Amino acid sequence: MKKKIALVALAAAAVGVQAAEWSDTSISLRRGTNFAEPFNTNAVTKNIVGLTHASGFKYGSNFFNADLLLSNETDPSAYGSKTGAHEVYVVYRNTLDFEKVSGKSFKTTGVRGLGFTSGFDFNTKNDAGYNSKKEMFVAGPTVMLDVPAGFLNVSLLQLWESNAPSGYNTQSSSYFNTDRYHYEPHPMLTASWAIPFSIASVPLSFEGFANYIASKGKDEFGGNTVAETNIDMQVMYDMSSAIGAAPKTFKVGAEYQYWKNKFGNDHNGAAGQGAFAKTPMVRAEYHF
Repeated sequence: MKKKIALVALAAAAVGVQAAEWSDTSISLRRGTNFAEPFNTNAVTKNIVGLTHASGFKYGSNFFNADLLLSNETDPSAYGSKTGAHEVYVVYRNTLDFEKVSGKSFKTTGVRGLGFTSGFDFNTKNDAGYNSKKEMFVAGPTVMLDVPAGFLNVSLLQLWESNAPSGYNTQSSSYFNTDRYHYEPHPMLTASWAIPFSIASVPLSFEGFANYIASKGKDEFGGNTVAETNIDMQVMYDMSSAIGAAPKTFKVGAEYQYWKNKFGNDHNGAAGQGAFAKTPMVRAEYHF
């Protein structure tokens, strides 16, 4: 099954490698001082460097994002280390627009169109407790809602996720190294949006995503996982004209992340409040 899903994701990526009808690429910087990690009672400061690309092609759209997350010493890179952990997290999504593929309109009240989204996530992190090596393939239908400007897409995706963690178990005072473990396939209801607006002629936009992810069954240690909610949203100010640049070149703003039961860990259980992140951030972007 995993191979079949991987082939679907690769096929979608191949479809997306065509001449772009439009594209937007940006580099972003984020900083927050109240990040949380499961089984960690300390607030974590992170600096995040992101590379994002979105584009449209003949049959749909592509989205790619790669984040480099740099933690401070409260999220150490190894047991007893004074150096913060480093993480790379990559997301790719390809959405086929049924109207573009078939030539038939699916527009109705409140709906601009229908599509099919597929793609993948993967990450690698060096930290004291878990050292995540996540691999995840996703696929499912998408509804493109009809908004006055920008976009608002809602998808119901099936997730096929696995991990091969290693680290130091403070409860048993021993190191562990697990083989790749596959969770139960599980659904995710997800929304993504970018809605421009203005206040007193100040150009602003409301952007972000919201995920509700069902339980993925037992974890690799035999414990139960729970449903998680991850909402990440920002209000951005397009400051380009103020500095003589082309519109939508430089943006700054405020971001907030709400992540309950992070990675499927119950914040009321052993993972503690580290599994419940409520993180304000500042954010800056350069688009080119």
